[in-house]
Amino acid sequence: MKASEIRRSFLDFFKSKGHTIVPSASVAPLDDPTLLFTNAGMNQFKNIFIGLEEPKNRRVADTQKCIRVSGKHNDLEDVGFDTFHHTFFEMLGNWSFGDYYKKEAIEFAWELLTEVWKLPKERLFVTVFRTDDEAAGLWIELTDIAPERVMRFDEKDNFWEMGATGPCGPCSEIHFDTGDLTSQAQVFDDPVEGVNGENARFIELWNLVFIKYNREKNGALTPLKEKHVDTGMGFERVVAVIQNKNSNYDTDIFTPLIDAIARLSGIAYSENGMAHRVIADHVRALTFSIADGAIPSNEGRGYVMRRLLRRAARFGRNLGLQEPFIYKLTSILVETMGDVFPEIVERAQYISQVIKSEEESFNHTLDRGLDVFAKIISKLEESASTEISGEDAFRLYDTFGFPLDLTELMAKEKNLKVDVAGFDKAMEQQRERARRAGKFAIAITQDPEEWDALSAGHHSHFIGYESLAIDTEIRRIRQEKDMVYLTLSETPFYAESGGQTGDRGIIEGLGFQIDVMDTQKMGSHIVHIGRLAGEFPRKAKVKASVDVARRLSTARNHTTTHLLHKALRDTLGRHVSQAGSLVEPDRLRFDVTHFQKIEPEQLEEIEGKVNEQIQKNLPV
Repeated sequence: MKASEIRRSFLDFFKSKGHTIVPSASVAPLDDPTLLFTNAGMNQFKNIFIGLEEPKNRRVADTQKCIRVSGKHNDLEDVGFDTFHHTFFEMLGNWSFGDYYKKEAIEFAWELLTEVWKLPKERLFVTVFRTDDEAAGLWIELTDIAPERVMRFDEKDNFWEMGATGPCGPCSEIHFDTGDLTSQAQVFDDPVEGVNGENARFIELWNLVFIKYNREKNGALTPLKEKHVDTGMGFERVVAVIQNKNSNYDTDIFTPLIDAIARLSGIAYSENGMAHRVIADHVRALTFSIADGAIPSNEGRGYVMRRLLRRAARFGRNLGLQEPFIYKLTSILVETMGDVFPEIVERAQYISQVIKSEEESFNHTLDRGLDVFAKIISKLEESASTEISGEDAFRLYDTFGFPLDLTELMAKEKNLKVDVAGFDKAMEQQRERARRAGKFAIAITQDPEEWDALSAGHHSHFIGYESLAIDTEIRRIRQEKDMVYLTLSETPFYAESGGQTGDRGIIEGLGFQIDVMDTQKMGSHIVHIGRLAGEFPRKAKVKASVDVARRLSTARNHTTTHLLHKALRDTLGRHVSQAGSLVEPDRLRFDVTHFQKIEPEQLEEIEGKVNEQIQKNLPV
């Protein structure tokens, strides 16, 4: 069976069992800040499991796009070194939300594996949670699996939990033995060496999770009102088993990509398999994440994508590929997977453009970085050292764009290590330098002894949307050189936030005037920063007045950033998002995520759209 036929037979099987086939959720969950990437089939059903949403259908099945490159589920370091780990993979799954439970889940799994896909029963093993007598009994009662192949394990292997709290329950896993059946006796004598052990001979195919509890904050397990089934099966693994391949990369999921890499490089897969595997894996993760709205950048999921692309580009150099090439592979995925995931067809040109632009950007520094890396290695060899310093690793990152894990990978190939703690220290030192170089560089102490308290009570209540001048009281004040810093009980001054600069104005009292040059937040305090004329304040009562013309000009520019954002998205594409901004009375700066230089004619179009909206003089 071809991979496409295996995927279709899974979905058709569960459709015949009354399941609604639902589309895959986005692999870049833009509406879930707790996840960089979708990493399991259950992610899109999380609200159902925790009781925040009623299911539209009680039985569903799908193939879910998943990426595991960060956090608890991180397979990046294994990709390429072995033949079965991936950053991007598909997870086939079926779910029951308060409908069927263990009996049907076990029956469905055994029927599909042994009757539809005809996997040899003598190669299948089952694990259950150590106290789950019900599941163990059902496997023996409902199937013809040998009783000694139903094995019990503890919480580590056979109790699934969403997190520290939340829905959870025992699980039953199905494993496949790829080895020599004549040596099977050892498995029964010492199962840890086989199933659920470190032995690559046994492959976990399918996990059936029986969700029946809620884990409370105190660690207690509370029974749920309804019991659910959540299953997940690695598509790439089951295809390798059905197609009788020793490697996932030998299946027809990957061979079109690997053949294309061999053609582009002139180097056969048999000569340098690791590089082919890394590139084939990473282009899949990049293609699907870009299709779902993510884009390479310096933060969050965007930085993960950038790491993947740069890792693949460097492996391309191992194959002699000097020019951008990764983008050329996306068309193969469109051909082989576009019927199942139409989003990569619809955005094919855009995906290719984003990857090509990112490749071109990195290529400018890749060669220079590799030269510097070679010099670092030469110095280590001269000194008989086996560790790349944190400073050198940071220089490769800061100057040449080498992610730390890329430097670690290259070091590993030379049997060297990287001083990660030293890298982290250098990174923090750079952040500290950036903080000190910032506009509001002074670290305003919160030590009460450093401040003069002129009055007591609540502080920093912002009323600047209603009024731009108010009679108020100084709560605390301190002087440093020629500047004074003070907080007020109520203030019309807007503290710098969201890219908008802080207000200026005047605070005046008996015998003094303070020209406020800036307004900043310090924790829950709004701190006014200015120059003092007259006596140092001893009385709390003051009048605080914002520079009205300056505030209104700043507000207009703030509104314009929103108009600009809309015009950018309409002109360049829906992928464009705000990456930062500066809003001042006489100008604005708007940082955007885009994969290439904005052309002059595009800038002209964007300006025209913004001005068109301004000229409408709409009430805001």
